[in-house]
Amino acid sequence: MTLYLNDVGLLCAAGNSKTEVLTRLLAGDRSGLVPCDEFGPQQWVGQVVAELPEINSFPPFEKGGMGGIYNCRNNRLLLAALSQIQLTVTAMIAKFGADRIGIVLGTSTSGVRNTELALTHLAEHGAMPEQYHYKQQQMGAGADFLADVIGVKGPAYTISTACSSSGKAFASARRLIRLGLCDAVIVGGADSLCGLTTHGFAALESISTGLCKPFGRHRNGINVGEAVSLFVLSTEPGPVILEGIGVTSDAHHFSAPDPEATQVIRAMQIALDDAGKTPAQIDYINLHGTATKLNDEMESKAVNALFGTSVAASSSKGMTGHTLGAAAALELAFCWLLLTSNDELGTLIPNINNDEPDEALPPLNLVENGNRLGRNINTCQSNSFAFGGSNLSIVVTRA
Repeated sequence: MTLYLNDVGLLCAAGNSKTEVLTRLLAGDRSGLVPCDEFGPQQWVGQVVAELPEINSFPPFEKGGMGGIYNCRNNRLLLAALSQIQLTVTAMIAKFGADRIGIVLGTSTSGVRNTELALTHLAEHGAMPEQYHYKQQQMGAGADFLADVIGVKGPAYTISTACSSSGKAFASARRLIRLGLCDAVIVGGADSLCGLTTHGFAALESISTGLCKPFGRHRNGINVGEAVSLFVLSTEPGPVILEGIGVTSDAHHFSAPDPEATQVIRAMQIALDDAGKTPAQIDYINLHGTATKLNDEMESKAVNALFGTSVAASSSKGMTGHTLGAAAALELAFCWLLLTSNDELGTLIPNINNDEPDEALPPLNLVENGNRLGRNINTCQSNSFAFGGSNLSIVVTRA
């Protein structure tokens, strides 16, 4: 069964539309990373700058009702991404019926920022704010919310496995279609900035002291980002094919990756085998590339072991920050944009770090600004790795 990624909607620090995001990525534009002290001690973050839709402007919430229960930035990001794929979603509902459309999302924080603000209000005023509801931060609320907004009746749920969350959503969405439970699935992820993550990564000493430097010699941590990316996955022919998914777990450590990278290599190989591809058939890899010392060491070792230095590779996090639970879906969207760009020169996403190469790392063919494949990009692979050793790799091709 061939499954297609028919459409995508996305917002991130690199822009708020397909065209804007691709243009800024290919230019190596990291102006979306900005200093911020809203969520804790000042640090560089990747923030979405957009006028997001108001939840009560959407049926069935326009007369009040349940809108307040779902009113958080994470859900407003989902609405903004949905607006970009609405025509495709409507066409799927018309073809298959609302009961045959599912929703699978990934997130690591949902609307926890609302709870942070509510607890601050409680400390200052002795009571929670009237507009606060726990559902605003509940992990599964985004899928419930989208199902209500769109009016679909298929399975709707959320996966939370830290930074592989929205990648795992694709494996789950594909399974729903293969089992005959759905004909189409709205799949992706969203994560919004909050103190929980900025303070948490600071406690782990994983926050960069400046702009992050993926695979750079002086890398010292991540820039936390926020983003949303929503796809329509279905059996209907579309521009990009979801070819292969590889999922493994090494359970090496709560937060540190296994330095031997055994299960990361295995995840990439499973994805290749699932897609019926060899390493030589991959045109570009979007690396997980968090810019932490240990992750980049591990991933360099894994990619070098399987691909050598032949395949073009880069981390896009130098332009978006690490968008955590949304990262896998966002970076798969970047691959979708490359595959649908119809660029006969095959312009690639550069590995932007404004740093010297780290010669201590196993060598990779890291893309420099302006590098081109010299032909259309036909096949991409995207990696995502998470706390606890949750590893995921996805292969997509141009239809």
